[in-house]
Amino acid sequence: SLFFVIYCGTICGNLLIIALVSTSRNLHTPMYFFISQLSINDILLITNIVPNLLHILLNNGGTITLMGCIIQLYFLCGPEVFDCFILAVMSYDRYVAICNPLRYSSIMTSGHCVILSSDCWLYGFSIILMSLIELGKLIFCEPNIINHLYCDVVPLLELACSDTFIMRLEIYLLGIPNIFIPTTIIILSYTHIGGHLLRARFAFSRR
Repeated sequence: SLFFVIYCGTICGNLLIIALVSTSRNLHTPMYFFISQLSINDILLITNIVPNLLHILLNNGGTITLMGCIIQLYFLCGPEVFDCFILAVMSYDRYVAICNPLRYSSIMTSGHCVILSSDCWLYGFSIILMSLIELGKLIFCEPNIINHLYCDVVPLLELACSDTFIMRLEIYLLGIPNIFIPTTIIILSYTHIGGHLLRARFAFSRR
C-alpha cells in the first residue's frame, strides 16, 4: 500500500508539472520545457518498474519471459541515459542564460530546445538497443530465478551459460562516455557560471 501511494503521488506530481508547463504562458521557457521532459522520463521509468514490483510483492514472486525481461531492461536503461544528457543540456541552458543573457533568446530558441531534447531521447534509447541485441543472443539456462525486483543487467548476466566477457566489456565501454560526457559538461557549465558571478561587480548582477 505504501509503495502504491508513493507511485500514485509521483505520477500525479509529474503530470501536474507537465500540465502547468503546457498551459501556463509564463512557464514557456527552455528551463521549464526541459523540466517537463524530465517529468515525462520519470513517469516512464517508474511505470516500467513499480507495477511489476507491486505484483511481485503481492504474489510473493512473479514470472517474466526473457523477451519481457529484456524489454523492461530497455525501458530502464534508456531513460537513465536520457536523464544524464538532459541534465547536461539544462546546465548548458543555465550557462547561456547567466553568462550570455543578451544572446539567450536567440540561442535557446524553441526549435533548438526541441532538437536538443529529441537528440537526448534518440541517443538514450538507441545506444542501449545495441547492447540489448547482443544480450538477446546469450544462452540462458538453469537456475532461471532473478534475485531482484526487476530485470537489471547484472542479475540477468549472472544467469547466462555462455561467455559474458564481451558483453560486460561492451557495457563498461558504453557506460563510461554516457557518464563522463554529461558530467564534464555539467562541471564546465557551472564552473563558468561560478567564475562569471565572481567577476560580476555589483550585487544586482550577481543576483
